[in-house]
Order: sequence, then C-alpha cells, then structure tokens
Amino acid sequence: MRSAKDFFSPLAVGAPAPVREIPAKPSRAIHFFDPGNPKMAAKVPDMVGTVDVLLGNLEDAVKAENKEIAREGLVKIGQEVDFGPTQFWTRINSLDSPWVLDDLTTLVPAIGEKLDVIMVPKVQGAEDIHYMDRILAQLEAKAGITKPILIHAILETARGVANIEEICAASPRMQGLSLGPADLAADRRMKTTRVGGGHPGYLVRADAPRNDAGDLQYDADRTTYQQDLWHYTIARMVDACAMHGLFPYYGPFGDIKDTVACEDQFRNAFLLGCVGAWSLHPVQIKIANKVFSPSVEDIKHARRVIAAMGDGTGAVMLDGKMEDDASVKQCKVMVELAERLAATDPDLKAMYDAIEVD
Repeated sequence: MRSAKDFFSPLAVGAPAPVREIPAKPSRAIHFFDPGNPKMAAKVPDMVGTVDVLLGNLEDAVKAENKEIAREGLVKIGQEVDFGPTQFWTRINSLDSPWVLDDLTTLVPAIGEKLDVIMVPKVQGAEDIHYMDRILAQLEAKAGITKPILIHAILETARGVANIEEICAASPRMQGLSLGPADLAADRRMKTTRVGGGHPGYLVRADAPRNDAGDLQYDADRTTYQQDLWHYTIARMVDACAMHGLFPYYGPFGDIKDTVACEDQFRNAFLLGCVGAWSLHPVQIKIANKVFSPSVEDIKHARRVIAAMGDGTGAVMLDGKMEDDASVKQCKVMVELAERLAATDPDLKAMYDAIEVD
C-alpha cells in the first residue's frame, strides 16, 4: 500500500509525472481496427476526424500467427499518421499471454508519444494495473516519453467485476473501464452466446389474468418484457468510475446488422452514465456519435432550467414541473458534455448554436 503522498510520484526515474485529472476528451466511439490487415490499415488516415478514438487491436480477432504483423503494422501507422483531434489507442494482448511483453517493449519506444491510452484486457485486480503502471514508467523513462500513457481496463471476468473499485483506484494512469460482455459471460457461466445486447430468454412476464369467475388463467397469453442482462454490471462500473474520476464505456455489440438493437443498447448505457461504446464497423460509429451526444431537445431544456434557476438555489415551476438545485446539476452535466463535444464536432456545434431558448 503506497502512501497517499506518493501516489502522483513517477514510478521510475525520468518517467513523466502522472496526471492528476483524466482529460475529458470526446470518446463516443472507440473504433477497433486490425493494424495487420492492409485494407483496414489503409483506411485509417481517412477516418481521422470522423471518429473520436481509433484503436489498433492486437488481442482478440488477431490470429496467433499474425500477432507480430499486427504489432509492426500498428507501429507503422503510429509513426506515419497524424491523428489530429482523434485519439490513438491500442488494445494489447492479455497479461498472461506470450505476446504482451513484446507489445509493450515495442510500442512504447516506437510510438509512445502518439499513444493516448493502452487498453488492457481481462484485468483481474489492482495487481494487474500495478504491473502496467511500473513497466510503463520504466519504458517511458528509457524512451524519453514526456507524457504518461493512460490505462484502460476491460471488465471480462467475475473477479475483475468483484475488484472494480480497487482496479479504478490502482493508479493515476487509470482512464476508464469497458464492459467486455462475451468473455465476462463465459467466466460467469452465463447461458448466452451473444456478444453484448439482450437475450429474449431474460424476461419478466405479466401476471396471469383472471376469468369471470375469478380464477387465474395461467395458460392465457401474457405480455413479456425483455430485460437487460448487463444492467447490474454497467451500473456498478459507472459508480466506480464516477467515484474515481474515470470514464465508463459499453463494449462491443456483435450483431452488426441489427442497428436498431445496437442503438437501444448504446442509449441504455448513455442514460446510465457511460460516455461511449466500442465500434466494430463504421456503421456503429454513426450510432455511437448520435447516441452519446445530448439531443437538441435535451440541451434546450437544460439551458432553460439553468436560466430559470438564476443562482441555482431555490425552486421554480417550468412547464408544470418543479425544478430545483438538483435539476440544475443534472442539466449542467448535459450542457458541459455538449460543449465539450461541440468543440471538436462542427456539425454538433452548429446544431447546439441554433438552439433558441424561450
């Protein structure tokens, strides 16, 4: 256990000073690409500015025989591409794999100044973050990196979820958490083979109706409502991130063609407090950019409440509803997010600027 006084001290001589606050950069869509795939790699420069985060994936979906090719491809992309307003992330191989050490010792010296965040899969506890913290500090110091590379942990095991608060508090490098539903479902022994999203078997059913004699008709048609398999985990993830000043994300939605269900799942995550989601296909970038940006209607209402409340104390009636200081806090969350996103998204800025408050 480190002294609180030393928490923000570099873990290696010559390493950059840790950040004291995680930058609140737009990250509505974290778009995954395979840097070892020439067709995908060729599209990366044109995607800069169209998506908040571009992530070169080295782990799942990259075959064992292609690990080195993907790593070399990521170095080439990192060295040649100007990412401008788009963040540049990578997902390394898991810490128990034979490839992770080469991932770190290759990427940090070669493109460490370009990398904003390293995503770590299957994080089990604080010890995994401590390992990453120390080795990144050593590599940064050796390479003369001037800004610390941040860490993003994926929740893919029951143990990881159980240790979520300790993981968030493990290092000032911690940027955020993502839900990894497929691996987490397997580790929990959940009975679903879907990658994210709901399941028609996870439902509640309306009570049985009664006939004219007052008898319950259990075999009658009864309305069912599909439930969210991931509600508990997302809510717990959001609370842990909020407590520690980190950012929570929904992970992958595997059914690329079902854009309606994808939008619903992303919106559920947004309403619960997530700031973004993973994108496995360009069509999901558009969905994430839409869903994780406050609507014009929400911003108009939020601005009206803030204006009506004046100094933010007391209470007012607006459209027949009571608004008070808690309402102002809620509205400021929306407005501050809108302003942050509009700073790098001209289309959003035009939409928000056109809002007229009554």
